[in-house]
Amino acid sequence: MATTTPSRGRRRAPSRMTRAAGKAAALQKPRVILALLLLLALTSVMLLDGYLRAEVGGDERVRSNASSSKVPDKVLDGGPILSFRGGEAQSQSVPEKTIALTFDDGPNPTWTPQILKILEENDVPGTFFVVGSMVSRYPSIVKDLVNQGNEIGIHTFTHVDLSYQSDDRIAREMDQTQLALAGAAGITTTLFRAPYSSEADAIDNYSWPVYKKLGEEGYTSVFVDTDSDDWKRPGVSKIIKWATPSKNKGASVLFHDAGGERSQTVKALGTYIKKMKAKGYTFTTISGAIRQTESANQQANGQTGQTAQNGQQPGSEQSEQAGGQVPGGQQGQQGQQQGQNGQLGQSGQVGGVNSLQAAHRTATGTTLYEGKALVAAVAVAEWTVPGLAAGLAVVGVAVMGRFGMMLILARRHYRQRNKRRFSWGPTVTQPVSVIVPAYNEKECIANTLESLAKSTHPIEIIVVDDGSTDDTSQIARDAARSFGMTNVRVIRQENAGKPAALNNGVRSASYDIVVMMDGDTVFEPDAVHQLVQPFADPEVGAVAGNAKVGNRNTIIGAWQHIEYVMGFNLDRRMYDLLRCMPTIPGAIGAFRRDAVLEVGGMSEDTLAEDTDITIAMHRGGWRVVYQEHARAWTEAPASLKQLWSQRYRWSYGTMQALWKHRKSLTDKGPSGRFGRVGMPLVVIFQIITPVFAPLIDVFTAYSMIFIDFKAALLAWLAVLGIQLVCAAYAFRLDREKYRYLLMMPLQQLAYRQMMYLVLIHSCITALTGGRLRWQKLKRTGEVGTPAGVS
Repeated sequence: MATTTPSRGRRRAPSRMTRAAGKAAALQKPRVILALLLLLALTSVMLLDGYLRAEVGGDERVRSNASSSKVPDKVLDGGPILSFRGGEAQSQSVPEKTIALTFDDGPNPTWTPQILKILEENDVPGTFFVVGSMVSRYPSIVKDLVNQGNEIGIHTFTHVDLSYQSDDRIAREMDQTQLALAGAAGITTTLFRAPYSSEADAIDNYSWPVYKKLGEEGYTSVFVDTDSDDWKRPGVSKIIKWATPSKNKGASVLFHDAGGERSQTVKALGTYIKKMKAKGYTFTTISGAIRQTESANQQANGQTGQTAQNGQQPGSEQSEQAGGQVPGGQQGQQGQQQGQNGQLGQSGQVGGVNSLQAAHRTATGTTLYEGKALVAAVAVAEWTVPGLAAGLAVVGVAVMGRFGMMLILARRHYRQRNKRRFSWGPTVTQPVSVIVPAYNEKECIANTLESLAKSTHPIEIIVVDDGSTDDTSQIARDAARSFGMTNVRVIRQENAGKPAALNNGVRSASYDIVVMMDGDTVFEPDAVHQLVQPFADPEVGAVAGNAKVGNRNTIIGAWQHIEYVMGFNLDRRMYDLLRCMPTIPGAIGAFRRDAVLEVGGMSEDTLAEDTDITIAMHRGGWRVVYQEHARAWTEAPASLKQLWSQRYRWSYGTMQALWKHRKSLTDKGPSGRFGRVGMPLVVIFQIITPVFAPLIDVFTAYSMIFIDFKAALLAWLAVLGIQLVCAAYAFRLDREKYRYLLMMPLQQLAYRQMMYLVLIHSCITALTGGRLRWQKLKRTGEVGTPAGVS
C-alpha cells in the first residue's frame, strides 16, 4: 500500500470555508422565498381567474316563492325605481310614453358592441346593469359604453342572488364592481339591479333587507315593468311583443346583452326602437326617467306654492326635503324654479354632468387607483391562465409521450442487452483503476473498501483524500491493512473539491480504464467486471452503472429508491439507445483514461461534474452506454434538508453543464448528436416539464375544489396509474421488490412537490446569476456491504 504525501502550498482555512458557506446560505434563502412566492403568485392568478368566472366562490342558488309579508304595500304596488331618501322607501315610475331600455349581464365582447351600434344608429340611450367580473375582463367596452352617453348600473360582481349572502359578501359584490367601473371608465354609479329580480311586486322578505340596506347607502334599485324574455330565445317577433308596454304606459324594459347567445336580441332591438318611436314613445335612461318624474312633480309643487302665496295655501301640507321640513310656500318657489331647470333635452347638462348619466360619479383617489390595479390584475390573469392551460396541455402530452417512449425503448434495451448471443466483444480482463474521492468520509470509507476487496475483477484502488478534517485517510489505511489489500493507495491533497480529486486520481492511475465512485458507495462483487465489459467496443468511451439506494428503510429513502429505479434507470436505458445519455452517475461510472484527459478532465466549471464530463465525452465523439448489471449501493440523503441541498446542486449543476455545452446544438457529426437529441430531451424533461409540474397539481386541486371533484380525481388517478405501470415495469427490469410502490401515491403528493420547488429554486439561481459551492452531505455509514441490502 503506497501513500503520497500532500503537496506543499497554502491550505484553505476552515474559517474561510465556513464564512463562504454562510454567505452562500444567506444568498440561497431569499431565492427559496422567491421560488415559493412565484408559485403563490401563479396560484393567486388562478384563483382570481376562477373568481371572475364564478368557479371560486360561486353560488348558483336562486330564491323563489318566498313570502312578501314584511314588504310595504306601497313598494310592492309602486314603480320600478326604488330609493330611500331620508331613510324612507320611495317608488317612482317611468313617465307615460317613455321607455327606459335596460340591459343586464354584460358587457360581452360579442353582443354588447352590436347593441351599442344599434343604439347609436337610432340615437337612443340605454342603461346597462353590468356584472363586475365582466367589466374587469372587458374594460374597453365599458369605456365605449359610457363615452357613447349610456348609463351604467351595478348587477353585482359575480351575479349571485344577494338574498342568500352575508352582509360582508354583499359589500364585496358592490365594492368590487365599483372598483371595476373605476378602473375601466373612471366612474362609479348609484344604480343597482339585483340578479334574478323582476318586477317590484316580486320583492320578498329575504331580498327586502338587501334593498333597504343598499338604499340607505345611497343606491337606487331598479326593477322591470316589461320583460322581453329574450334570454328564452323565443324568436324576434315575440321579443318585440313582450317588450311592448300596454296602452301608453311608460316602462323600464329589460333586455340582455350577455349571459348567452343574443343574436335574436340584436335582430329585435332595432325593429323594436323604430316601432315604439312610431307610436310616439321617447327613450331615456333610468336617470333620465327619474329627472322627468321629479321635474313634473316639481312643476306641480311650484304651482301649489304659488297658490299658497295668493292666500290659498293648504294649511298643513308640507314636503320632506333633504334639509328638513320646508313650508309649502317656500317649497313652491323652489319647486317652480327646479321644475323650470328640470325641463332639459336628452343631451342637457346640469353642472357639467350629462343628465342621462346623473347616476355616475367621477372616481378619484384610492378608488381610481385600486380600480386600475384590479383591471390590470385581471388582464394579467386573462392572459396568464389560458396561456398556462395551453402550456400545461402541451406538457401533459409531452409527459405521456415520454412515458410511452421510455417503456418502448426500455423494453427494447432490456431485450437487446440480455440476449444470450449479445456481446460487447472479447471479455475485458485487464486490471482497471478505481478512484475513490473522499472528503470527511470516516463513517463510510471502510465499507467502501471492504466491498472493493471482494471485487471479482483485478483492480487498483486510489483513495484521494480531498483535505478531510477527520480521520478519513487513516481509516482508509487501517481498513486496507485489515482486509489484506495491497492494491490501495491513499493520496492526500489540499481541499480543492471533488473534480480536482478525481483528476488527481486519473493522473495517478496505472491502467487505461478508470472507474469512479463516491466515498459512501459500496460495489457488488462483480460490479467492476460488469462495468468495464462495454469497453470491448472501441467506440465506447464511458459507461454508466446502476446506482441503487441502500438506505431505503425510511419514507424518504423509499421515495428515492422509486426515483432511482424509475426516473434514472429507465431514462438511462432510453438515452442509451438514443446515444445521448446526459449523465454518468458519480456513484458508479467508468471511463477510458485517455478519453478523460483528451476532453480536459473533470471540470470545475459546474457543480455537476458528472453531467459535464458525460456531455464532453459525447462531444469528443465517444459513445456513452448504460450497463444495468453493474450495481452499486449508495447512501441517499436521510433528511429533507440534505435532500434539498443535494438536488439543488444537481439541478443547478445540470443547468450549468447544459449552458456550458450549448454549442453542441450546432456541432456536426457524432459531436453534435447530443446537441440535436440529448440537449432538447434534457431541457424539456428535466427542466421545463418539472417547472410546470407544480401547476398541474395546483390545477388538479383547483378543479377538485371548485369545478368537478370526481372528474379531476379520476384524471389524477389515471395519471398515477400510468406512472405506477411505468414504475412497476422498471422494478421488474431491475428485479426489485414491488412493495416499495405502495409509497408512490404519497411520493406524488409530497416528495415530488419538493423536487419541483428545488428546480424552481435552481432556475431562479441561474437567472439571477448566483453561484453555489460543492456541498458535502452528512453521512451515517448506514449502507454496508451489498449483501445486507434488502
